[in-house]
Amino acid sequence: MPLSWEVIGYGLAGLIGLALVARWLRLAESRISDAAQAREMAENLLAGFVAHGAVVGTDGNAALVAGSGAVAMLKRRGAKVVARRLLPPVALSQDVEGVRVETGEQMFGGVLLFGVTADEVRSLESSLTFH
Repeated sequence: MPLSWEVIGYGLAGLIGLALVARWLRLAESRISDAAQAREMAENLLAGFVAHGAVVGTDGNAALVAGSGAVAMLKRRGAKVVARRLLPPVALSQDVEGVRVETGEQMFGGVLLFGVTADEVRSLESSLTFH
C-alpha cells in the first residue's frame, strides 16, 4: 500500500499536536537557569546535602554544586534533572566547549559544563567545608 499525502498530513498533524501538548505540560522546561536554582535542586535531590556555591553551564544542561564535604553533579535527563554526589577532587578535562566532569559512574557518564572553565570548578572545590 503506497504512502499517500493524506497519511503524511495526518502524521504531521499528530506530531504537531504532541509538541503542543508537551509544551503545555512544560516538559521541556527542566533547564537549570542559575546558581540559586542549582543549589535548591541539589538540596532537594540529595538527602542531607546543604549547598553553598554552584557553577552552571551556560546552556542550562548541567551544574556543579558545592556542599558540605562533597559536590553535586546535576544533569538534565529528558524532562527531569538528576543528581549524583561526588567526592573531591573531581576528575575533569578542559574541552573547547567547556569542562567535562567524569562522574566515574557508567550510567550517569561524563557531564559537560558548557562555557565553564577548569579554574571555576577548582575554585568551587576549594570552597568546600567539611562537617
